[in-house]
Amino acid sequence: MKYCPSCGKQLADNAVMCPGCGHMFGPAGPAPKVADPSDAPSTGYGILGFFFPIVGLILYLVWQDNFPKRGKSAGKGALISVIVSVVLSIVYVIVMVIFMSIYGGYYIWD
Repeated sequence: MKYCPSCGKQLADNAVMCPGCGHMFGPAGPAPKVADPSDAPSTGYGILGFFFPIVGLILYLVWQDNFPKRGKSAGKGALISVIVSVVLSIVYVIVMVIFMSIYGGYYIWD
């Protein structure tokens, strides 16, 4: 036999609620989340996040709890966009340094 921690009334071992005070007993922790059937990865949101990384980041942050698969798609698009931008910027700087070292700072048509 167990006892209610709120009122001290004796309870059956399989009791889920105290009949005296209404205190609920159950498994530790919150109930498991049930997957939303309308949540699915979306290529469209990934493309949107790629072309507008700020929008992709906002969608990821807003949807990460309710629609995690959609939010992850938008976040991936934004992340890929940022990585591509950084890589292209580095390549641009390298090409410009090589160009300036070859031509010594002069324009080709001078």
